[in-house]
Amino acid sequence: MSFDAAYEALTDHDDDARWAYGTGFTDPLAGVDTAVPSDVDRDDLADYCLMLGDDALVMSHRLQQWITRSPELEDELAIANIGLDLLGQARLLLSRAAEVRGAGDEDTLAYLRDEQSFRNVQLTERADTDFAHLVARLLVFATWRLALLDRLTGSADPVLAAIAAKGVKEVTYHRDYAAQWVVRLGDGTDHSHERMQAAMDALLPLLDELFAAHATETRLAEAGIAVDPSSLREEFDAVWAQVIEAATLRPGPLCAPRGPEPEAASGENQAAGGTGAASAEPAAGGRHGVHTPAMGEILAELQGVARSVPGGVW
Repeated sequence: MSFDAAYEALTDHDDDARWAYGTGFTDPLAGVDTAVPSDVDRDDLADYCLMLGDDALVMSHRLQQWITRSPELEDELAIANIGLDLLGQARLLLSRAAEVRGAGDEDTLAYLRDEQSFRNVQLTERADTDFAHLVARLLVFATWRLALLDRLTGSADPVLAAIAAKGVKEVTYHRDYAAQWVVRLGDGTDHSHERMQAAMDALLPLLDELFAAHATETRLAEAGIAVDPSSLREEFDAVWAQVIEAATLRPGPLCAPRGPEPEAASGENQAAGGTGAASAEPAAGGRHGVHTPAMGEILAELQGVARSVPGGVW
């Protein structure tokens, strides 16, 4: 083929890895035993897949909103491809959740659940006021997710292990892309430095949730299926500190030594209430179905067409 016309290249499938849409992609689950391990609670496994899948789905949606808003064409393409990578991870994980639970499919889970049924961390929901906020949030998300996926490649669930192995290659690039921009802006002009510092500081309230283990994560981690998010903190802090130093930014509270854990809230302050006993889990967040006001806006946009045309196919 001559490739004289740009569209001719799209019909060549010898190298589909270059294209967002093609027919020659390698199935990451090809040859993988998809049976649920006999000693694993199916509801726990389905919930865990929802957690990781919802993280990817909502973060992907937020990234897509930056297409046409990025500073350069190259960044349009980079952000679009990062969003597509995460969307692919979301599809695999939501499909696994539906399969394990024996109900619905990836579309049902993406488009027909209500806000309280989503299990993504709140970091993924936040809108970015400028490009500095976008790359700062992407750096946090990718650094955290890469550490998680790297450990998940050893999961006793072959499907999760295969999804993680594919995701590690993708998220390594996501982290590198975000880190380069953080350094470029942080170590740039006085104005870009100020904007980058503000973006970093704004992430503080959303950080601790990433390392707080939900009961489902704890049970599955003990069974060798999942990853305890608290085990990711040391690696995250090391990467974060390295980028901050290169970007000439203030270390700030994100890298500051952490003090003792706060005492658990009393029974009257717990959302669940009832027994008056101290809660064994941290304050409720996205893993518990508690979201920021931004989540409703995201779902209205994400689910609008599917809900307005029930059963529609396109």
